[in-house]
Formats: sequence, structure tokens, C-alpha cells
Amino acid sequence: MSNLPKVVYFGADAICLPGLCYLAGPGREACELVGVVSQPDRRQGRGRQLQPNPVSAYAREAGIPLLQPEKPDSALIEWLREREVSVGFVMAYGHFLGRAVREAPRYGLLNFHGSILPAFRGASPVETAIATGELEIGVCLMQIVKEMDAGGVADCQRLPIEPDDTAPDVRRKVGEAVVPLLERNLAAAVRGGLNFAPQDAAKATYCRKIRKEDGALNFALTAAAIEARLRAFTPWPGGYFDHDSTRIKVGRCTVAASLEVAEPGRVLAVGATLDVATGDGVLKIHELQRPGGRMLSASDFVRGYPIKVGVVLPSVETDPLLV
Repeated sequence: MSNLPKVVYFGADAICLPGLCYLAGPGREACELVGVVSQPDRRQGRGRQLQPNPVSAYAREAGIPLLQPEKPDSALIEWLREREVSVGFVMAYGHFLGRAVREAPRYGLLNFHGSILPAFRGASPVETAIATGELEIGVCLMQIVKEMDAGGVADCQRLPIEPDDTAPDVRRKVGEAVVPLLERNLAAAVRGGLNFAPQDAAKATYCRKIRKEDGALNFALTAAAIEARLRAFTPWPGGYFDHDSTRIKVGRCTVAASLEVAEPGRVLAVGATLDVATGDGVLKIHELQRPGGRMLSASDFVRGYPIKVGVVLPSVETDPLLV
């Protein structure tokens, strides 16, 4: 090992890769990446074969020491202490990190959180920001403390949410935004020289985990709100409505002004798009999918599965994303 300050990276999702790649490459000028801590391989797909997550796969390919405990334990703590780790960086790791783990590196653990704190603390900041119509998102470099996402913030990289951005688009931006944060702060972080500004707890908002049932369309919402939720829930849980006893998945949608007053959920037109009345405006559905089928253009879909003008599609009220 070199005499450079030693760092570790905790993560499990593809959003972590830009920051991890930076630490494994140019970041070595300021530190030595001595290990990656990630989730164990999980069984996936029809064959239920063990598969690594993107972070584990990268670490193995790059030859970086990889630890995959089922949960952070005493062995991990001892490993961090033995290697005299200066600081640990965390992003989308998926485990609560207790005090003993947080204090094992000399200068603790620092988290990259995908929001402009104190807004959108919690499990789904990217999806919730899109779904609630935010025009801007960010990544905060922050201290990890016992309370969820409540630590002091050293720096924040802001970025826009474009009108047609889906969750994968924004997650890619958020992952890439970690790199300038590291460029500005890595040298200070590995020597304990960062300054952390406390958050204003009175302004904190919290977002919950996204659930499968969040994909149900509620036509009582405005067309703009429904379209934002659909972009937020791409690719999962997506969007859907029930027609008779068939669950129809919804693909790309756009919004139009309403030229008539109609009950939310009423089908106004069937053609190149399936036009549905909402609480305000018209949701123009461009793509639809039947169970077991593939996503089709609205015009192709209705040729094989007729939906009549005038029918009222049911709305499903879902729980708020902010809790």
C-alpha cells in the first residue's frame, strides 16, 4: 500500500459508478482506494442465477478488493480499522450504518444524497422530485449521522430536471454530478478538512419508498401531474389503468389543454393517441401494452384491443410520496 490517505466506497447501484470510477482513476492522486463494500450477489432472472450488482461487477473487473457482507458487521469494522481508512464514501448502499461503522474510518463516512437537502430526505429523492414537478435536483456531500439524511452538508452540486426527463435520465445526471463534488472536496475530505453546514430541520421533507401500486393512474389529478409521475416511475413501477378485467400498461404520454368539461377518466378520443380527461387537462397516451404483450403505439393497440370513446377509466387514489 502507498502512503496516500486510504478510502473505501460503499454502494450497490449503477448510480454509484461515476464516483467510483473517479476514485479508482484520477482520484488516486489524492488517495488510495483500498476497497469497495457492496451488497451480496443476488439471484435474478428466470434462471435464478447469482448475479453481482453493478458496483460489485465493476470492483471485480477492476481488481479492487470487494467486501459483500449481508449487513455491516464487526468483521467489516475490523477490516476498516486494520487498513487505517481515512474516510468512506457512501451512495445507494442500502443498509443502515451504525455508529461503530461510521466511526471506523478516521474521518467517518460521507454520503452522496440525491437531493438539495433538507428537501427530499429518504429513499426516493430522484423519483419524488420528478413526480412532484421539481425543476431542479442536486447531490449533497454530507455527514452520515444516526438520523436519516440529517447530517451537515459540505457541498451541493445542482442540476436541472428537463421537461421530458425520466427517472433513468435524472439518475444518470445525479451519478455524474458526484464527480465534480469529488474534484472539489476529495483532498479536504481525506484529511478531515471539510466544513459542514447544519441543515434547517424545520424545512426538511421526507420521501418514502416507491411501491408497485404507485403506478396506478389517478385521473382526478391534473394531466401534468400524471405525466410527471409516469416519467418518475419509468421503468418501474410504470403506469397502468384497468379496463374491464384487463390491466393496461401506459407508455409515453403528453399533456394537452382541455377543450371541454368531462369526468376524469373519460375517454375523449381514440386514434393516434388515447385521449383521457383528467382533473385539469387531457392526458394523451401515445403507447399502451396488454398483459403478456409488448408496448404498442396507441393506434396499433386499439386495433387489437378496442377502447370506446365515452368509457370512463377508473381512477385509483394513491398515497402521497412525501410523508
